[in-house]
Parts: sequence; C-alpha cells; structure tokens
Amino acid sequence: MKKREQRPLLDELDRRIVGLLAADPELTNKALARRLGLAESTCAYRVRALRERGVVEGTTLRLDLAALGHPLQALIKVRLERHNAEHVNRLYASLVKTPGVIQVFHVAGADDFYLHVAVADAEALRDFVLLHVTVHRVVRQTETHLIFERREGVGVLPAPDPATD
Repeated sequence: MKKREQRPLLDELDRRIVGLLAADPELTNKALARRLGLAESTCAYRVRALRERGVVEGTTLRLDLAALGHPLQALIKVRLERHNAEHVNRLYASLVKTPGVIQVFHVAGADDFYLHVAVADAEALRDFVLLHVTVHRVVRQTETHLIFERREGVGVLPAPDPATD
C-alpha cells in the first residue's frame, strides 16, 4: 500500500502557482510567469520543482463518457468477506485494470471499496458487477448506485484573486 511521505510546506509563491494552475491547467509558462510577475525561467524552475516534489502530479484529461458510448455512471460499494493485505491488494489491482472503471477508492467503514464506473446501459452495469466484481471469492456483497449528475467541487485551494494575479 502506498504511503505518503511528509513533504515540506509550500511557500506563498508555490501556493500562487498551484492555485493558478488548478484554475487553468492549460496555462502556459509564459502566461503564468506574466501573471506572477516572474521571469519565465524562474517560473519554469518552480513548476518543475513542484512536479519533482509530487505536489503537482501530471495533468488530467476529462472525457465525455456518453460520447464514448458509456453514458451510464454508477458507484458500486463492495464489502469483503475476509480482510487481509493479500486479498485487499489482489482485488484492488484487479479492479483498477477493469475496463469501465474510472476510479477505485479503498475506504474505511462498513464497505471496503467504492468503484466509480461508466458503462453503456443498465444491462452492461449488471454484467459488469457479475463478471468483474462478484467473481472474486473475497467479495461478500455489492450495492450499486446510479449517478444522475456529477459536478466538480472547489477543491482545497482558494480561488486565485484576480486583483493580484
């Protein structure tokens, strides 16, 4: 299981960089440097350092799942029969490699995993659960919830102040 190492706190400039990139991930280094009043080389160095430290982890491409033939999204709760590292890790590894899985969350509480999936229709959702989840002997129970709509939250960063950026 992946453990997070303790990272040094961000200074004010790092926070401003991360905030601007979170608001507009396609911002060029030139535009970012201009908004921050920095030399482009300084800005590029700071962004590269944030990536190397793991503060900024790649970029995200958001897909229109309906246009790709997967308009139905669901959350599937999974409860395990037995809990040990081998069973949990094996199931986790299998689930994240299953086509249609958007995210897998290993959680505490009554359930052990939440799966966010996208499929073509209700029949495909039923088949997904039967062919990819309940086939694992360690799975005791599943519960499926349809997603009607999804919206992004504001996240953990304050919105950039247009007066200063």
